[in-house]
This record gives sequence, C-alpha cells and structure tokens, in this order.
Amino acid sequence: MITRRRFLAGAAGLYALGIEPGFRLIVKHHRIAPPGWPRGAGMRIVAVADPHMGEPHMPLARLERVVDWAVGLGGDLIVLLGDYEAGHRFVSGPVPLTETALVLARLSAPLGVHAILGNHDWWHDAEAQARGAGPTAAHRALAEAGIRVPENRAIRIDGGPATFWLMGLGDQLALRRDRLIGVDDLPGTLAQLQDDAPAILLAHEPDIFPGVPDRVALTLSGHTHGGQMRLFGYSPLVPSQFGNRYTYGHVRERRRDIVIFGGLGCSILPVRLGVPPEITVIDLA
Repeated sequence: MITRRRFLAGAAGLYALGIEPGFRLIVKHHRIAPPGWPRGAGMRIVAVADPHMGEPHMPLARLERVVDWAVGLGGDLIVLLGDYEAGHRFVSGPVPLTETALVLARLSAPLGVHAILGNHDWWHDAEAQARGAGPTAAHRALAEAGIRVPENRAIRIDGGPATFWLMGLGDQLALRRDRLIGVDDLPGTLAQLQDDAPAILLAHEPDIFPGVPDRVALTLSGHTHGGQMRLFGYSPLVPSQFGNRYTYGHVRERRRDIVIFGGLGCSILPVRLGVPPEITVIDLA
C-alpha cells in the first residue's frame, strides 16, 4: 500500500530529478549598494554560471534559450562564472566545448562579456592536469569564440556609469593531486590595480571571500549551485569548507559583498530541489 508520505516523497523525487533541473528556469534579481561602489553609478550585471553542458538536462537548445533571455535582460556587463562541462556521469549525450562556446559568443553587452573557469573545466582536461598548467580546452574554446577569459588578470573597464576594474581569478581547486591545488593568485591580481577605481572580482568558488580585502567592491561566485537541494533557506550538502555560510545569494560581511549564484546545471547528481536553474541579475545602486 502506498502511503501519503511515500507518495509525496516519490513525487518530490521525480520533480527533483525530472522537472526542476531540466525544465525550470528563473531570473534571480539582486539590488545591492556595496560600500565600495560609487553612489549614483547604477550598473546592471547579468551572470550565467555553471551550465554543466550535457544532454538531457542541458542540451545546446536549452543554452540557446538561456543566452537569448540573458541578452534581453539589458545588462551593461555579462559575466560567465565557469563549469561549462557536465559535472556528473548521468549524461546521455555530451556537448562539445566548441559548440558551447559558439552559443555563448552570441551574448553581448555594452561593457563586454567576460568569463572565468571552474574546477570542472580543469578536472575534465587530462592534458592540463598532466601539465599542471593551462590553458585548458575550455579557455581555448571561449577565447577562440571571442570571449575574454581574464585568469588572474585585472581589466580596466571604461565607458559605463563608472570606471572600474574587473578581476578574474584562477580556479581554487584546479589541479587534482594528493590534494586539490588552486591556480588562483589573488595578491598578484590585486597588484595589477593601478588606481583607486572600484573593483569587481569573479571567483568561481566563494571560499576565497574571507580573504578578499575591502578594496574589492563586489565578489561574484558560482560553484555551489545553491546546494542543489535547498529547503527553508538551508542546504544539507554544500561544496564549501564554510558550509551554508556562502551557499547562495547575497552575503555582506564586514562591509564587503558577495553574491553566490544558483547556476544552471548540476554536479555529482542531476538533481535540484528548491533552487531552480537561474540567470542572475545584479543591479548596483
């Protein structure tokens, strides 16, 4: 006999496996006034994170819809936060990185489209792992499609409501050895800032945030997928040494701001519950 509890558990499982990860898509809005951002310099950032491309949940046709929607959101700046390849074994059909990059190349914004890499972009590249260095296949595919990938680099961006520095950080979990070794260089990237214009940091994993100085107005991260399972503001499993501290959404600590995106795809298992795939919009006030 099927009890009500078993029925509800089964329905939730089917929804988490079949509906939320592959069919839902939302736009998540944040309006933030970081202490380090000039007042009155309103700017819209549109972010796409963690697509983890692969059929059936993230085929190219779905990414094309994401791109069309993202462009229509009117961002001054578009950022891509890494993990372009599938992060689980339950892929019925792979999506080549070159094809992913060509679709992402349709993104456009007045202040440009800029990307960083995630841990899976490193982990899936056997040659980069053997070399212990990039560029990875994902980096090459994005660059060849015309998308800038500022790894451990700071780019000065003019022409918008405010002049600012956009900093791209190398991945913090890139190399798989007896332990995970990062290719991130925050001090070296900060050293490239040549004036006191505000800075925005793109860092795939949010765990860097406690070491980010007040000099950085805003940090943008992905990686956690909001825990993929999130109920009542709590995620039981989070790929972060800080647990739920930097799982999802806007966090302000010591006059510093970070936004962690829920992203689009899945890792480990193709399951999402309570944190549907999202495109993220940040309006800086």
